[in-house]
Amino acid sequence: MMPPHYLRCLSVVLLLICCQLWSVHWTAAAAEGDPLTAADEGLQAEPKLQAEAAILMDARTGTVLYAHNADKPLYPASITKIVTGIIALETAADLNSLVTVSKEARHEDGTRVFLAEGEQQTLENLVYGMLVNSGNDAATAIAEFIDGTKEKFAERMNTFVRDKAGAAQTNFVNPSGLPDPLQVTTALDMAHIAQYAMKNETFRTIVGTTKRPWKGAEWTSELINHNKLLGTYEGATGIKNGFTNASGFTLVASAMRDEMELIGVILKAPTNNGIYADMRKLLDYGFAGFELKKLFDAGESYPQPAEKGAPTFVASEEIWAVTPRGEQPDIRVEPSGSVQVQTSKGMIAAGKMTVIEPGVNDEPLQMSGKQVYEETGNPMNLWLIFVFMAWLVMNAFLVFIAYLRYRKKRKYRSPEW
Repeated sequence: MMPPHYLRCLSVVLLLICCQLWSVHWTAAAAEGDPLTAADEGLQAEPKLQAEAAILMDARTGTVLYAHNADKPLYPASITKIVTGIIALETAADLNSLVTVSKEARHEDGTRVFLAEGEQQTLENLVYGMLVNSGNDAATAIAEFIDGTKEKFAERMNTFVRDKAGAAQTNFVNPSGLPDPLQVTTALDMAHIAQYAMKNETFRTIVGTTKRPWKGAEWTSELINHNKLLGTYEGATGIKNGFTNASGFTLVASAMRDEMELIGVILKAPTNNGIYADMRKLLDYGFAGFELKKLFDAGESYPQPAEKGAPTFVASEEIWAVTPRGEQPDIRVEPSGSVQVQTSKGMIAAGKMTVIEPGVNDEPLQMSGKQVYEETGNPMNLWLIFVFMAWLVMNAFLVFIAYLRYRKKRKYRSPEW
């Protein structure tokens, strides 16, 4: 029988092996973004807002990162002008076209740039006056220039947001956002509308303008952007605020850091200071807790496991996904070509790849680093397995040496009588 002190040594060695196995397991979990370790540490607590409805969306992918009553119909107030502005920019053949101000536009209620009846301004100036200084008179002048009346223009607005932005729960009856029981939108719809509008570089420039000289027939001054985030919040790029007694305070805001631009919408906040405090919380939450990752470059291929007759997939454009910060997502391509991304926040569809059936292109496909990850697992896992095996072999060697020493001592030990 083996002496007790050798049994104790062997027990210690076995205990060390178990500890090393446990350590490798949790190191691998952290490297893969295990939701019990790295992922949880990266996720921030969702913000608590004062407003009645809110949403936070990634501008590139449309991924919703936060939502509260996002489908609840509420009054938009002057964020309506986002729609009037993008329609004007996309419809007009020439932004230098002269617009003659009507009597109705001259006497419009609410915030104005003090247009005079019969005054002529370029369409571009009117869009600036509407989006920067929130001029209701400028909004009416734009609508009448494009469609003759505010009513006809409102029909265009509803068709536009439905067809271009997929806004299904929004109804406009005027171009400025003045109170009307039938003029309603949702936080989700406004996020989609803003996402669409910000793809227009001219629109983006206008809503990011803080000051601009204004020279009119009755008012010469400087347009001051009412959006208080511009110049005070890191990366702020736009977009538009609003207020009426019926709507409360409303705000659509955007900000960009690194490659990720976020769009936040807040409806029916109780105070002006409160809505900006809420928006800062919302944007901070998004930037602190999430990151934008490119999954595939345009033209990059994704092979299935090596199976005869299996299809391959090619990305016709860049495919991106927003994931919890510090987390490694699980990327899968379905037989239809749909790219699915699994994270601790759930499964999202990130885009679609073109399916190439066998025989269409017989040339071998080069696998990218991301594809190697899909086929073989995370390279970090392979390294950890190698390290573990090395430790296992070393410990087995130590056990073997201990056994030889035991045999040697036993051989030369004097017999007991």
